[in-house]
Amino acid sequence: MRRVVAAAAVIAVTLVVPSPARAAVICQRSEAPAPVAAGVPAEDQVYAPKRLAGFATGRGVRVAVIDSGVDAAHPQLRGHVTPGADFLHGDDNGRQDCNGHGTAVASIIGAMPARNTGFQGLAPGVAILPLRISEQEVIDGKAVGDKGTPAQFAQAIDLAVDQGADVINISLVMTSDNAAVRAAVARAIGAGVVVVAAAGNDALKGNPDPFPAKYPGVIGVGAVQFDGTVATYSQRGDYVDLVAIGNDVTAAAAGGTGHSVRSGTSFAAPFVAATAALILQRFPQLSPGEVRQRLIATTDPAPGGSVSAEYGFGLLNPYRALTETLGPRQQARPAPAAMTGDDPAAAALAARRAESQDRALLFAAVVAGIVLLLALTAIIVRQGRRRGWHPATSQTSD
Repeated sequence: MRRVVAAAAVIAVTLVVPSPARAAVICQRSEAPAPVAAGVPAEDQVYAPKRLAGFATGRGVRVAVIDSGVDAAHPQLRGHVTPGADFLHGDDNGRQDCNGHGTAVASIIGAMPARNTGFQGLAPGVAILPLRISEQEVIDGKAVGDKGTPAQFAQAIDLAVDQGADVINISLVMTSDNAAVRAAVARAIGAGVVVVAAAGNDALKGNPDPFPAKYPGVIGVGAVQFDGTVATYSQRGDYVDLVAIGNDVTAAAAGGTGHSVRSGTSFAAPFVAATAALILQRFPQLSPGEVRQRLIATTDPAPGGSVSAEYGFGLLNPYRALTETLGPRQQARPAPAAMTGDDPAAAALAARRAESQDRALLFAAVVAGIVLLLALTAIIVRQGRRRGWHPATSQTSD
């Protein structure tokens, strides 16, 4: 039913998408194929996708990846990537990725297990919808490569809804508001689609407002390191709903069978998008707002136990998100606060300890008194027996 509503909302926009031209776009690669990652990456040890599989795999859920395309030939993605679209070249096929960014994002979401590596996605049962809108990357501090316009960005969001996306992952950031993109995001959420977006990597470069992460209803994601501390580059603001591991993350590499190591909020966001897909399989009746609520209510609390610009509501916990029973408006449980002299709980605890100490001292005094009394009694009895129980008299001389 929501697809009918969505189609009515986006038809005017999707009609202006350039007609597929089947452009002959071939990625030119000069680098050697990336090596296959051995062992289980640290983030997979933390999020434990095999443990999650007992509850959900994302089967039946479609996740749109609005990015640089997805290499559908990678063995851990093969058969799980739909055609999508290429807005950079007017093509109806987004299953190609020249810089590997979108492939990495898609693999964190939905890479299937493989015998030669311990790496896999959190939701290996999902279908990936690749919408190619930018292949721009930063090399030596300079942006290199093509990127679409904000209008095309909005069209990609609308097309994701039109092609049945349940979740949209956007690991791209605009540094200025755009009415067309804002409206497209609102249409997607209104159509029942969960929208997840990276918070951006410019915390040390002025921390500009990131869009679409800042738009209402979007789940904004910051990045943490493996020790749980916020990455220095991860942007701070009220647009951060929660954080996920985003530093030195293993992901599939485009153009081969191997893997690469990536860092950025771009690679924290797909962990949240994957968890949203798992939630939707397990609880298909939930709205985007309810999915967001479940995500933030089941986070592991950040230091201090309260909402912050750095951590949002806390650290992503996919297992809790799939297994906990929530009240209608339950928030994340706060971490235990550090006790101070002004803390009522600390004062009560100190009073109880003082009372216990007083009782212990009183008990010790009573016992000591009894022992002393018994000792005196023993002395008196011994002296009495020695004197034959006659009263003691003083000896005087005339």
